[in-house]
Amino acid sequence: MDGTHGWPDNVDQARMLRILRDEGERSRAQLGDATGLTGARATIEIDRLTARGLIEHGGPAVSRGGRRSSMVRISSGTRFLSIALGAHSMEVVVTDGELRPLARAAESTDLRRGPALVLGRALELAAKLLLDAGGDRFSGAGIGIPGPVDFRDGAPVAPPFLPGWHRFGVRELLATELCCPVLVDNDVNLLALGEKHAGVGKPFDTFLFVKIGAGIGAGLIVDGEVYRGADGSAGDIGHTAVSIGQDDGPDCVCGNTGCLEAYFGGAALSRDALAAVRAGRSAALAARLARSGTLTAHDVADAATHGDPVSVALVRDGGHRVGQVLATMVSFFNPGLIVIGGGLAGIGHSLLAEIRSVVYRASLPLASRALPIVLSELGTEATHLGAARMVSDHLLEVPGARSARR
Repeated sequence: MDGTHGWPDNVDQARMLRILRDEGERSRAQLGDATGLTGARATIEIDRLTARGLIEHGGPAVSRGGRRSSMVRISSGTRFLSIALGAHSMEVVVTDGELRPLARAAESTDLRRGPALVLGRALELAAKLLLDAGGDRFSGAGIGIPGPVDFRDGAPVAPPFLPGWHRFGVRELLATELCCPVLVDNDVNLLALGEKHAGVGKPFDTFLFVKIGAGIGAGLIVDGEVYRGADGSAGDIGHTAVSIGQDDGPDCVCGNTGCLEAYFGGAALSRDALAAVRAGRSAALAARLARSGTLTAHDVADAATHGDPVSVALVRDGGHRVGQVLATMVSFFNPGLIVIGGGLAGIGHSLLAEIRSVVYRASLPLASRALPIVLSELGTEATHLGAARMVSDHLLEVPGARSARR
């Protein structure tokens, strides 16, 4: 699995590698049992994977009677790369074959500088981290971008925040420089996949992840996998119209008016907080503006947690509108779980309570009667887990493997 010997060429090998990736090392006997193979067939496939450098042997396993088995694990040389881009930040992580982080670096950036400069810097960090992690090459790389992504082409499509990124060949550039398979996806899809891998979504095959931050979006997990829709835009709930009455609502970066994101995204909260200060309605926000010269969504979130009435009202209004959109999705999609994450999820239970109230009241009873709505416990770590999981799933996909897993 170090990228030099190829990848599994049948369903049984793919099953074995998935088990070792997700559950850690196993004895040869346990691995055979988990895949339902006979002892002889399991031995053949394990030996083939070993010969190709995809797995390696550890110490002896606990005896089950008879000849003692040995432990096997994903090759210790396996390295996956994750690049998570935010509107103003970048984090690069290198993981091992079990998706455990080995090295990471984070820094501020401005995606408006353009893809060439931003991705060039990401590659510099990746090269350094690979050395820090004791690797010599990447087996695969996943990258998350805050905007619509054409998954098949590995390119952003008219991302509202990112001038110069439209149809830029992100996957092509990174694959050429890294000499490994690269997949590119919307960041919220990676958050959802990370939650499925190791978060509160792990026990659920069908659930919804909602990111509330600079933008608002949803990742849909169906039968344990990301559902992207026909063109990769499934879950783009931030541009759902939520205006009430005759008011068209505020302008949105997408060009429409009254979108959810225009009411409760990061920029919207900053705008409304500044308006409240100018109107003399919030001494708490005015003090923050005086200290830093600006107001961010995080200022509103923090002020709300400290009881500022204006900030609490902004959070409740935003949570109400999010709940309206999610109530429709619950009745249509019928998820088994909703996970709330993203930067503004740090507002915590006041936001969660408002969303729950609207969803439970407005959704069909059959779809919401046993529906948990919870906060993410992984935070941004879910992005890196999702990115590494995405590319490793791709490498482990062989003809027939998906139907066999199901």
